[in-house]
Amino acid sequence: MAKNNEKNYLDYIPQHNPLVGSHVDDDGKLVLDIHNTGIFNKMAQKLFSKPEITQIHLDEMGMFIWPIIDGEKTIFAIGEEVKKEFGEKAEPLYERLVKYFQIMESNGLITFINK
Repeated sequence: MAKNNEKNYLDYIPQHNPLVGSHVDDDGKLVLDIHNTGIFNKMAQKLFSKPEITQIHLDEMGMFIWPIIDGEKTIFAIGEEVKKEFGEKAEPLYERLVKYFQIMESNGLITFINK
């Protein structure tokens, strides 16, 4: 039985971080562009040749999920769309999806509206 203070990630509504852009590369793959701003990033760019923009190349499922993050759908609703698109290939669906969104949040790619 779930405790009242436990987080139910399936009810969370993700939205894109406005500082993260995206584009489609020459191979037709979706790529996220993270602008490395701030004083520490500027110093790292000068001292260690860190790029101004970090690119993250999404896998097949990530390319499907990223465009349907609209700031209105819950993770559960997104999971239903993923299930329709990928079927058994997405299983274990909700465990994977929750972990995926936790990683995206911890890397600053998304935030949750209702967390």
